Formats: sequence, structure tokens, C-alpha cells
Amino acid sequence: MFTYDRKTVTTTRFGHVHREIAKKAAVAKVRCSMSEGKGVVESVRVALEENDFHLIKEITSFINIGDLSDEEIVTIMRDARKVLHSLTLDFYGLVNALLSVKWKNRSLDAIQAYSEFTVDILVARNAYITDGIPNLILNWIPRYKESGDWTNGSPSKRVHTDLRTVHGLLNRILAAVPMSFDVVIDTITAKFPYFKKPPHFTICYVYNILWLMKSEPLYEELLLQLVINKLLILDVNAPREKIEELREEVDEDEPEEIFQMDDVNTSPKQAQPLDHPIGHTLDICLLQLFKFLDDKFRPLLNSDDDQRVSKNRFFKILIQIFDDIILPSHDPHHVQFVIFHVCSIRPAYEKAFLSFLWLKVQNPNGFPVMRHVAVCYLASYLARAKFVPLSTITYYLQKLSNWANTYINDSDEFGGKSCSLKANIVFFSVCQALFYLIAFRARDLTRNAKILKLLSSLQLTRLAMCHFNPLRYCLPTVAIAFAGVARAHQLAYCYTVLERNARRKMSTFDGDEELKPDERLDTFFPFDPYILPISGEYIEPNYLVYKVHDLNETAEFLANKTMRQKRGHGEMDEEDDDNDFIPVEKRQKLSELSNSERFEKQYYYGTSPGFNQY
Repeated sequence: MFTYDRKTVTTTRFGHVHREIAKKAAVAKVRCSMSEGKGVVESVRVALEENDFHLIKEITSFINIGDLSDEEIVTIMRDARKVLHSLTLDFYGLVNALLSVKWKNRSLDAIQAYSEFTVDILVARNAYITDGIPNLILNWIPRYKESGDWTNGSPSKRVHTDLRTVHGLLNRILAAVPMSFDVVIDTITAKFPYFKKPPHFTICYVYNILWLMKSEPLYEELLLQLVINKLLILDVNAPREKIEELREEVDEDEPEEIFQMDDVNTSPKQAQPLDHPIGHTLDICLLQLFKFLDDKFRPLLNSDDDQRVSKNRFFKILIQIFDDIILPSHDPHHVQFVIFHVCSIRPAYEKAFLSFLWLKVQNPNGFPVMRHVAVCYLASYLARAKFVPLSTITYYLQKLSNWANTYINDSDEFGGKSCSLKANIVFFSVCQALFYLIAFRARDLTRNAKILKLLSSLQLTRLAMCHFNPLRYCLPTVAIAFAGVARAHQLAYCYTVLERNARRKMSTFDGDEELKPDERLDTFFPFDPYILPISGEYIEPNYLVYKVHDLNETAEFLANKTMRQKRGHGEMDEEDDDNDFIPVEKRQKLSELSNSERFEKQYYYGTSPGFNQY
């Protein structure tokens, strides 16, 4: 065991002092040699002719530890360019020191000298690319104290000037040595900040990647794929529930105003950053990405054919990235809104995206789980996108209905088909999507007799009553909302099926008299409300918030009927038959149900698929 005493501490202190004195002496010696004309050129000559690298080691140490002035940087870089072709790998230490010079906050002459040397050495000696490019990429990562230089993803003027120098060098190197992009993409991937770093680290890095995508369109696919991958990591580490919980705590802490005066001169309230650090990072990064995609896809007044081809090519890249990365991801919260925003820019993109999803659903060779996820995206997109025309919604309602009815026909023809959830997950997903769309867009779909006639042709009764019993596997909120709309407009009557399913659930016990887990579709609605406040400005104008339909069925009918059956009444009274279509405002609200009816309450509107609870 080693122990420290006073003598050891004193020796250590003096050892440190001696090292500092030696460093200063070495720096002074090199400065003196440079003033006598014995700089980089002379050191390289001596090394090559006399095989003496002593001077090279001294000047390398001087560059690494010396506090270089702007004039010294200019002199050293210009001398190094004079012997550029002699700087083989034998001079690796010297070249690496030259490439690592801190050039920020220097004079224009010093920055220019550094830039010229960097480009020349990397083009002339490709072996140094693996060191030169990482030194440039490291300038994308800010320091801890530079958080104030970034406001909502936009850098200050000083930072922007420094970054412009870096991107200028990268563009020149990529133009001269195209194969160097392999090193660029590997370095960008390796240096990407850890997701728990302060927000401005990731924000600055994403900003620079998008900048590189603008200047180097040839590499858009790889860079966009990297950005989406990293944003997904942020997304899964910023769960919706945690963000909403923190938001509620902030709202509770804020004092309530007794009187709120209207002021016509008051400017709109700005969105406040999230208290969740990873959520805030994701919010600003998505804001940057939305701005980039907006500039990329917005049609120009005088756009030519080449620009239109470029936009279409980039959209195909985005669809491919969605297929490879976003679609297989389990329950993302916000990153999928990238495709939502792009589709809102141009109707052709919306049609292409829906066609892509429908082909996924129809493909019998695809994995059932992936087909199920594609159905979830299709239904959620059609329900939430304001810009989707009603004709498109009815078109896909017909597609979904035809596919489901064909599935039933095939099962009747071949017989003996299992009705389990696992064996028929795509069928149950399609049925739930159909029910969900009708319930969610009921206001639009029941607007006139023509659309109601189309809904009547979807054979909804057959779907609800078939031997597969899809309502059993649907989310209760979706099933009850659909049942209310369908009954109000005489499209189908589903309550007998819902009651039978409820009784089956209550009476299903195993041998140990424990309730078996109820089988449900592992359903998610990818375009549930977007809760990131700052980037939400790109989503909110095109996003549809659910509104209760005037004729939506309340729980009173189901509750009263089930309670009568519990008391021994096997059939409905004639009075109930006469009251089938009483407007909702004349019926008992769900919140007014008695305690004995709480079981039935769970089958009314919930919050998961967007239906509000009243």
C-alpha cells in the first residue's frame, strides 16, 4: 500500500513546477528558431536528409502545447503547405497537430490559412482523411457554456459563422475526394451526442446534419436515416405519459387568475419549452426537421421539371425510411408525424402514402404483425388528417369493408377456420379500423343521405355479427362508439353482441377460478394528439381533434338493458323500441349513471383512441 507523506506531496508539487518550466523553455526555443527561419520547412528538411526528427518533435510539441498567436498560425500553415508533398505518414504527429489547431475566434487570415492547409493535405494525402474529417465534425459539438447561443434550434451569428467555415471545408473535401463520405458518415454516426446530454448538444448536431443534407443532396438518404434513427431514441425515452405528468404539475403550481381581461393588443402566447429535458430536445430537433422538410417539399412558383423530380425522389426516400425504421418501431409517440406533415404539403404525397399502407395491408406474404401496424397507421391517419378529402375516406372505407367481407366469404367456403386472435389478427385489425373511422369521422360521414347510403352498403351488420366476432377483440371505446353511431343511423345493431361479449368476459374462469386475461388487439393509434409545444405549430393546423357526434349513443341504453336482464327481464320493452333514436341531449349522461351501473361505464367513451369521456 502506497502512502503519501509531506515529502511526497512536496516532490510532486516541485515536479509539476519543473514540468511547466520545461514546457515554457521548449516553447521559447521553438519561437526563437522560427524567428531565425528554422520553422516547419527546415525541420522537415533535416528529417528527410539527416533522418533526424528531433526538430519535428519540438515543433509538434510547440503546436500542441503552445498558445499560438494568429501570426504564428499563419506562418506555420503557410510553411507546411510549402512542404506538403513531403508530409508522408512519417510526419503523422506533425500533421495531426496541424489539423487539431484551435482556429475558432481567430482572425480571418488565420482561419483562411488553416482552411487552405486542411483541404490541401487531405486531398494530396488521403491517408490523413481519417484524422482530418473527425477534427472538423467535432466542431459541430458545442461546449457546455454555449447553450445560450442556441434559441429554438437557431445558432447565434458568431456560431453560424464558425459552422459555415466547417461546412465549406467539408464541401471542398467531398468535391475533391468523393469516397471520403464513408469517413464522414461513420464519423457523424460515432460522434452523435448521447441522448441524455444537454439539449443544445443534440440540437446543434442535428442542425449541422440537416445543413450538410442541403449542401450535399447526393447523401440525403443516409443522413436522413441517421437523423430519424436518433430521434426515435429520443422519442422512446420521452414517453407521452411522463411529459403530460410534468405538464400537469406545472399547471397546478401556476396561480389561477381570478379575472381574465381580454386585450385585443395582446400578442399570441408563445409556446413554453417542456420541463422534460429529453422531450425538449426532441421538440426542437423535430422543429428543425419540419423546417427542413417544409423548404424541401413546398412547391415553388417557377419550379422546373428537375426540381419536381428531386422532390419526388426525396419523398420516395422518406417513404423507404418510414418502411425500414418507423413502421417496425414499437409505439413511437411523435417521430411518425414527420410523414404526417409532409403529406399535408401536397395531395399527391398523401395518396402515395395511403397507397403504400394499403399495399402493406393486402400483401398476404407480409408478416401479420406488420400488416396489423399498417392498418393502425392507415386508420389513425385518415381519422386525424384534416386535409384528407371525404372522398378518400369513403374510398378506403369501401376497401376495408370489401377486404373484410371477402375474408369472411373465404372462411365460409373453406370452413373450419380458427377464430382466434393470433390466426386472424389482420382481419380483426381491419374491422377495428373500419369501426374506428366511422365512429371518429361520424360528423362528416353522416352529413348527407348519399354518404349514409354508401355506409349502408358496407355490410356492417354482417361484419359485427359474423362468427369471428370482431367486436370482442376491439378496444371497448371503439366498439361502443361505433355501436352508438351505427344504431343512431340504422347502419347496424351491435348491442346484443357487446352484451354477449360482456357476459362471456364475466363468466370466463379457469380451473383455479382465476379470471383469464381478456384477449384484445395490441392496438395503438400512431397519430394520437401531438403534445410537443414548439414543433406543434407545424402539426396543429392540419390536425383534427375529436368532437362528440350529436347522435352518439350514450351508455344508458346498454346499462338499462343489462340491468333488466340481471333482474330477470329476458326481452326489451316496447317503450325501448320506440326510443331507439332519441337525441343524445334527452338521454341520461354517462356521468349520471348510478353506482350499480359502473360496470357498464367501462364500455363507453374513453380517451385512448381519441374519444372524449363525458
